[in-house]
Amino acid sequence: MIIKKAIFKQSASSIFGCPKPSLPEFAFIGRSNVGKSSLINMLCNNNKLAKTSATPGKTQLINHFVINDNWYLVDLPGYGFAKTSKGNRAKLETIIYDYCKKRETLVCLFVLIDSRLPLQQIDKEFMLWCGENKTPFSIIYTKTDKNSKLELSKNIKNIEKEFLKLWDELPNSFITSAEKKVGKEDLLDFIHHHQQEEIKTRTLLPDMNEGEFDEEESDEQE
Repeated sequence: MIIKKAIFKQSASSIFGCPKPSLPEFAFIGRSNVGKSSLINMLCNNNKLAKTSATPGKTQLINHFVINDNWYLVDLPGYGFAKTSKGNRAKLETIIYDYCKKRETLVCLFVLIDSRLPLQQIDKEFMLWCGENKTPFSIIYTKTDKNSKLELSKNIKNIEKEFLKLWDELPNSFITSAEKKVGKEDLLDFIHHHQQEEIKTRTLLPDMNEGEFDEEESDEQE
């Protein structure tokens, strides 16, 4: 799949301010400063689409982008060590968990992991939560150009060993580098396949969108 059109739709401070659930959604999430915005911009061929910052925790809202007029890319707030107050951290957690549990058009949640580091406890806990709540997710290893191929392979193998302590099978995963554009084609092909499958499923369920909530006034992108 080639992304020919990517347009910012709206931001929301809660699930109730999101666009009506009419298109398949693929959401991106990860610890603060994991490279989420850079990856999104690389996928969409637009360095200014998602706001990047040297300050962790910049994304504070649910940001929807319409891709090729037929699916949503969703930029979620990061979790982890963002420099924010305890109250704001709790608010962000509510935004994230509500979206992941209740957004009916979510096809896949991409959990970003820094490939240079051992498996972090907060990443482990979040993915366990996804499994317990039956939230479909895949893993994206980021910043893979920062280490040698040997170091990268060794670290990913160690992370996978930790995963196999949690699950019988490894989660689906992608190796990426926003700077080198590594993994772009594989990731977009995965999205395209599942987006098409979702459209077929929804065609068989014409009443799926009945009872949609009304769109509330959205906040500006952060």
